[in-house]
Amino acid sequence: MQLEIKILRLISILSFSSVAFALISQYVYDMQPCAWCVFQRLLYLIIGITALLLTLGQPKRIRLSVGIAGIIAIAIAGVMSAVYQEKVAAHTFSCAQTIADQLMTKSGLDEAVPWLFGIYASCMEARVTLLGIEYAWWSMAMFSILGVLGTIALLRIRP
Repeated sequence: MQLEIKILRLISILSFSSVAFALISQYVYDMQPCAWCVFQRLLYLIIGITALLLTLGQPKRIRLSVGIAGIIAIAIAGVMSAVYQEKVAAHTFSCAQTIADQLMTKSGLDEAVPWLFGIYASCMEARVTLLGIEYAWWSMAMFSILGVLGTIALLRIRP
């Protein structure tokens, strides 16, 4: 189970790095996030924390299997949210009342931790590119990588 633990550590590092990169983009380069951006930050944090917790203590197969399956499911949700952000939300003037906006505001995360989950732009305004590729596609790629790594770790767990 050593390789599975190493993969989980990598998943955790990549997830937290994605959030760090988003915060650098926001606070250093003044790229303000929309509701879908901060929703994806939340998904990255959930994946990262779950992966990190799974590396603690003596790993048991069932705990690892369930936890990694959860990581894969959240990574799939992340891919879907990034695609929705790019294909639908980025072409509207407002993200208001979308599921991402409602989740972030009704949970109180945007007010409790505004430096991390504050929504400061519409989806159309938040369209930003890096190396000619929009951030939503970079996020989709990272969620895909996390899902593939989770799948590899899950398949390596022996019954």
